Amino acid sequence: MSVIGPALGAASALASAGAAGGLLVPGRGRAAAVGVCTAGAGGASLAAGVAALGGARWSLDLPRLLPLAGVRLAVDPLSGLFMAVAGAVVAAVAVYGIGYTGRSAHGSSSGGASSRGAQAVLPVFALTLVLVPAAASVSTFLVLWEAMALASLLLVLAEHRERASVRTAGVWYAVMTHLGLVLLLIGLALFAARAGGQSFAELRAGADGMSPAVRGVVFVAVAAGFASKAGGVPLHAWLPRAHPEAPSHVSALMSAAMVNLGIYGIVRVGFDLLGGGPLWWWLGLIAVGAVSAVYGILQAAMASDLKRLLAYSTSENMGLVLVGVGAAGLFAASDNRPLAALALAAALLHVVNHSAFKALLFCAAGSVLRATGLRDLDRLGGLRAQMPVTAGLFALGALGAVALPPGNGFISEWLLLQSLIHGLVGPGVSTAIVLPVAVAVLALSAGLAAAVFVKALGVGFFARPRSKQAGSAAESPPTMLAGMGLLAAYCVGLALVPGVLGSGLDRAVSAVGLSGTRALSGGGLQVRLQEVPASLAPLWVVIALTAALAVAAGLPRLIGRRRRRKNARLWDCGGGAPTPRMAYTATSFAEPLQRVFDDVLAPEQDVNVTPLRESAYLVERVRYQRRVPDRIEHRVYEPVLVALGRVGAGARRLASGSVHLYLGYGFFGLVALLLVLAVGW
Repeated sequence: MSVIGPALGAASALASAGAAGGLLVPGRGRAAAVGVCTAGAGGASLAAGVAALGGARWSLDLPRLLPLAGVRLAVDPLSGLFMAVAGAVVAAVAVYGIGYTGRSAHGSSSGGASSRGAQAVLPVFALTLVLVPAAASVSTFLVLWEAMALASLLLVLAEHRERASVRTAGVWYAVMTHLGLVLLLIGLALFAARAGGQSFAELRAGADGMSPAVRGVVFVAVAAGFASKAGGVPLHAWLPRAHPEAPSHVSALMSAAMVNLGIYGIVRVGFDLLGGGPLWWWLGLIAVGAVSAVYGILQAAMASDLKRLLAYSTSENMGLVLVGVGAAGLFAASDNRPLAALALAAALLHVVNHSAFKALLFCAAGSVLRATGLRDLDRLGGLRAQMPVTAGLFALGALGAVALPPGNGFISEWLLLQSLIHGLVGPGVSTAIVLPVAVAVLALSAGLAAAVFVKALGVGFFARPRSKQAGSAAESPPTMLAGMGLLAAYCVGLALVPGVLGSGLDRAVSAVGLSGTRALSGGGLQVRLQEVPASLAPLWVVIALTAALAVAAGLPRLIGRRRRRKNARLWDCGGGAPTPRMAYTATSFAEPLQRVFDDVLAPEQDVNVTPLRESAYLVERVRYQRRVPDRIEHRVYEPVLVALGRVGAGARRLASGSVHLYLGYGFFGLVALLLVLAVGW
């Protein structure tokens, strides 16, 4: 008997108990009750996902639960991968949330993330993250998808009474997520209508009989809807707004688990249900991924808000995953199944790695916010001494984000690079043009990511304190450190022994139709590529780096002991002791990069000169302001919003208050609808 069904049943029961606890348990014990139940649900989901990755399968049909369509659930290795990732993140973040919601960043124990509503919704959101990959019909998938969107929206708005920016972020998130839902509804409804059924099995069977035009419309609509959830440019506008304003443990769940489901949807529909497609599908996906990766990391480099920086980093990493998925489709369309399997395995492994280090980074940022009430890097500093554990854990997460050994992000980006490089010899002009650009994007994003997290660590943790809040910060409570410790353990395990995921990744890749190939092999200490002559032992790389660092740090000390030292004050050029104003800020650190990419970022600057009243030739004050807005939001979304505002203002003239006029609108609308139906019939 498979353990998947009982594990999912336990997860559902624990999540329900957590939701009830959030509503009924008194204030002091509420966070603990919700956190324990949610962590248990995450652990049960992790067990179900691991069982599916081991080869177990499970299905459930409840025809009377949902009117007209029923509920269909099924779990295969691909579902299991995303369920395991979501369960692991939920378990750690729920433990972290017990301490985080104890009091707010300003020391208040009421409202916001600790309110009854937010605590009751959190387990529901966690459960939807696990059940979405288990959906096996269009109706079930859309219901669970919408439940996930609504639950996350309520959590984003948890602190709306404290900051007006939260309400603005909530509006953006609500509009963008439901725009994505409309695209999914159009694509999946068209798919089900042409396939003759709405279960995933019926969709697979009917996909071959659909015309290329219909298949293309379905893929474009569905891919756009899922890419918006994954933070793909240009549908990313909600992400840098919602992630910073949500409570930090919710930000961790959204960035490390929810955005993954956009990738899941593209893989499930594009490879499994549609059975692959022509080159232009995957070339478009690679283009979206490449633009998202470069644009996201550039915006992260310019950001001084710590959580906004991490949100843009999520867009960058999901862009890299989209490049991997697109490359897999490109290779499959070119009948190169081994490279297709490798590229898809690399993309899925990066989903796993990104979830681990990004959840850790958001939780560490939440610890900083809770201790100081600040997110602005220009006002932080000195946190390494005040919060040493949080600083060390943030550094560990940053090491994974920059894709350098021994960070856990290195192995998945190395695998992706291997697939792209070995695909350069493939036939076709498109391959010869697109793949070198993809390799360049991968290298550029990795280099910029290093600059981004050097800025975050150096300015936020290692510089001198720039505010009283930063100077008086204290370390986080034990439950928060325990949750971050679990995430750090995930990162270390994935960095040292990623080979343990090899068989599970192969099963996930085979579940979408790339069977008969094994992308990865080897034990836990080594990753060896089956069809490409390459291998890597991350543990030995870490040992070699550690030895080299020990020699580099210890040798000067040994040599220095032989010489006589004298303590003397260094000459300070008459300037006195350095102050925080003399150190780099996040803005000044990013200024050289801003100059390099000036044409892409299009920074805005304003000089305000205020003369004295007595004379226009004497200046009282000069104010210089420079900002780097989101260019896509500024150039694309703002004109659309202005146009919609004008349309809305003009439409008010139609509402004159006359009942007869309103009845006339209804009559002519009905007549127009009947005419359209008559012509279409």
